[in-house]
Amino acid sequence: MSIHSASPGAASRGTARLRLAAAVAVPLLAFCVACGGDDTASGRGDEVASVPGEPTADGSSGAGKGSSKPAAEGKSAFYDAQMAYVRCMRTKGEVKDFPDPRLSGYLDWPKIDEVVDPNGKGEEYKGGKDAVCFPEMSAAMKLEPERDTQKDYESMLAHAKCMRENGVSRFTNPTMSGGNVMPGGDPNPASPSIDLKSPAYKQAREACKGKLLEGLDGMQ
Repeated sequence: MSIHSASPGAASRGTARLRLAAAVAVPLLAFCVACGGDDTASGRGDEVASVPGEPTADGSSGAGKGSSKPAAEGKSAFYDAQMAYVRCMRTKGEVKDFPDPRLSGYLDWPKIDEVVDPNGKGEEYKGGKDAVCFPEMSAAMKLEPERDTQKDYESMLAHAKCMRENGVSRFTNPTMSGGNVMPGGDPNPASPSIDLKSPAYKQAREACKGKLLEGLDGMQ
């Protein structure tokens, strides 16, 4: 999916984030819009499905295994790359108050939300003006430390269930296909039916934020 696949002003905040994630093809979630039909856990069912792992050299499943790169080294490289993206956003991207990443290296989405220009075209979510910082964003995502896809899916599923229990009845579950995860949320992002600015939605987000693992808060 190209970051320019839709008119920049046509997408909601959630849709812009989803497009951003799909465009860089985040390895851990691989928001695969081209994948076939859902294998399991589509819609509102609350079943927990297993994510098949790629076979390793010894024939065992690689699901949930970490990267062979030392954790500290991987996190440091990820953080440094994210800082390069942040610096680009503040200068070339024309978002001068774009916030620093968290110490984990993940972007701080709540703080990014605070600097969004309500009259803009979502540049804060799409690599700055004219996507000038897209290369830095893509480079940072490629350095994201290995994650456990099954745990990420379960976290997003618990969050979706929590959102419905707190009044956002149309919030859909994440789905999986071929080991890839697509986030839940608005059932039709192209024509949103969930008001992200409503008090009810904001209250639900606050109540359910603890359900999402580090790094997933901007994805669903």
